[in-house]
Amino acid sequence: MHGVSGGTAEKILDHPIVVRVAGDAHAGFYRPRAGSGAAGGSTDGVAVEAYRWGALTAGATMRTASMLLLLPFMLGNLAVWLRPTPTDRFGLLGALCRLLAGTLTAAFVLSIVGVTLDLVGWQCVPYEQCRDGRPYLSWLGQVAMGPRLALMSLIPLLALRLMWAIGVRSARALEGFGPPPPRAETSEPTESLSTAGFWDDERTTAWLRQIHVGIGAGTVDASLLAAISRGQASASWLLFAAAVGLLGFCAVLLCLPVPTTRRSARRILRSLWVATTGVTGLSLGYAVLLPGNPAAAGQLPGFEGIAGGLMAGQGVLLAVLAGVTTLRGRAATSGVRPVLQGLGTPIVAAASVTVGGAFAGTLTFRVADLLDRGAIPGPVHPGPPGGAPLDPPVAYWWAVLAGLITLLIVVAAALTTLLLGRRRRRRLADHVVQRDYAQASARAPARREVVREAIARSRVTDELGPVLTVSFLISSLGLVTVALDLIGVGPTQLAAELFAPHTEATLIAALATDAGVWLISLLVIGLMILGFRSYRSTETRRIVAILWDLGDFWPRTVHPFAPPCYAARAVPELVKRVSALAAQGGVIISGHSHGSVLAAATILQLPPTVLPRIALLTHGSPLRRIYAHLYPAYLGGRTLCELGERLDWRWRNLWRETDPVGGPIFTPQPCGQLPCQSPQAESVDIRLRDPRSLTIDPADTVPPPIERHWPYHTQPAYHAAVQELAAQVCEARPNQLRE
Repeated sequence: MHGVSGGTAEKILDHPIVVRVAGDAHAGFYRPRAGSGAAGGSTDGVAVEAYRWGALTAGATMRTASMLLLLPFMLGNLAVWLRPTPTDRFGLLGALCRLLAGTLTAAFVLSIVGVTLDLVGWQCVPYEQCRDGRPYLSWLGQVAMGPRLALMSLIPLLALRLMWAIGVRSARALEGFGPPPPRAETSEPTESLSTAGFWDDERTTAWLRQIHVGIGAGTVDASLLAAISRGQASASWLLFAAAVGLLGFCAVLLCLPVPTTRRSARRILRSLWVATTGVTGLSLGYAVLLPGNPAAAGQLPGFEGIAGGLMAGQGVLLAVLAGVTTLRGRAATSGVRPVLQGLGTPIVAAASVTVGGAFAGTLTFRVADLLDRGAIPGPVHPGPPGGAPLDPPVAYWWAVLAGLITLLIVVAAALTTLLLGRRRRRRLADHVVQRDYAQASARAPARREVVREAIARSRVTDELGPVLTVSFLISSLGLVTVALDLIGVGPTQLAAELFAPHTEATLIAALATDAGVWLISLLVIGLMILGFRSYRSTETRRIVAILWDLGDFWPRTVHPFAPPCYAARAVPELVKRVSALAAQGGVIISGHSHGSVLAAATILQLPPTVLPRIALLTHGSPLRRIYAHLYPAYLGGRTLCELGERLDWRWRNLWRETDPVGGPIFTPQPCGQLPCQSPQAESVDIRLRDPRSLTIDPADTVPPPIERHWPYHTQPAYHAAVQELAAQVCEARPNQLRE
């Protein structure tokens, strides 16, 4: 099984002619065609079969491009899986993550509301100078304000419907692969990768999808009614209260576990659907029949408060999430020190909010810049004479300024971390080189420096934690601006109040804010260009898919609009295929890089009757080095020990000092303690010297290459490990092996 991005089946098997023996074009099992020779590097007596799953993320251009737009949702869904303990996915911590995910949907809808209802319907169309030369807007000037806002409200509702369609389509394509295994009744509060039905998240995703549609529709209704309720009858305020009640109902549902029976779930969702369609229909109808025509002045009434309140809610949720995660982390006993002291959940959650704010700010400012004919909107740049005074909410100004400061500090922290750790990395590399090439290092000093630098660079992966910590701390400082958001004080106004006699301070604040707007906009536009290129370039699509291979491994149990979980298909498919092959003989599962994570998840789901005929060979594996630290609740030290025990330690792991991704699975413990209860764990890891030599072989013309992360399967140690594991699984049924 290949790693992230993967490649063609021909490349994996190192054979020009292959045929698919199971699966489909998205994910299939391939072998060399009969009579065309064995696969490259094959071992006698072992039939080689490749599982190609990379097309699940990199195969479709539309799916790959849409993933960039869904980045905030993916990060929001990923956050809950980084928690330090497995006991709280549906408890307090899980409820906080789901509520935060709900605010991401509200922020997405609110950004479109800000463009359609605020900038276009309320601020631009009433001004003749803004409509001039724009026939696509001029006809709206003949429509009364109420019907105009109702018409503009259809656009965010259609965007919400599009997100629904993407979620349903992805669920059909990649999730719900085959009927889930029967769920055993248990009272255990914890779950693990070996829990039956762990990868079956179709029911949870369908439940959350309708709730998030209710959140999005309620956000549109509340924004519309807040704009038209001033000076109107009490009916408008009753409808506004109903919209707020709809949002509250959705928030309560997010905090509850998914009903155990489909009947009860359908009854609740039917009530939610009736409430959503009823409140939305009444809100749009009231706006169309609105008596009178409210005059447009400034921003859309109530929109500033809604945007500021949403960001305030996100800040409070992040603070509570950090506190709960810290308390849970103190009780964690996974056997592996979690990354960032267990704060991975709030850090990734903060990243999702930051990216979502960047997307919203970019959309709002770029549309405002277009409508006011090139002048950056705001109090310092109000627009050309006679133009529309377009002004996005103050909350977006603070968001882009905070984004600029965060970006600069994170870059500075990354450079500082790399520079301060350089001496330590080089010292460790010197020790490795001296140990492996004690005799040859003096005869090849130039080659020695190249190898030392390669080993030192491979250690950079272990030193990026402080950068993420700084990012979270800086994002947390955004809570200070919550009060300023709510009272409508922007960066420029604050500078003017604090440094009243000095106009230079106000100018500097305005320039810094404008720079933040453009810089964040350029970054987001760069992502959009990357998404566009994925339509035309297979290589670009594969690069984008690498990020999604890492982010979409886990089920969608927090945000239903996140990109689909490919493991929900891959793991059950692998379980079925491996079980079928094990009925014929022994099976060696060979996983490279991220493929080793899929292999581990597969073995943890295999029936106990199949396990005696299974062996595992991992190479370039990030199981311990990355995944155990990021996901201690599911892939921590205890899970890795359980994996070895399930296989009766028929497991070998190949790794290199020059590999920036892979590493040993069972690292030596202090005071000579065993990493697991069994001493056999020490035989799992096999370190490969890379390169094989510093000097040029007499039969060669150049020094041996530095292999780093790829390839492993061409090395003699790989074939020796295959033979050793094959001999062990042969005890179940000799002379019938499959790899």
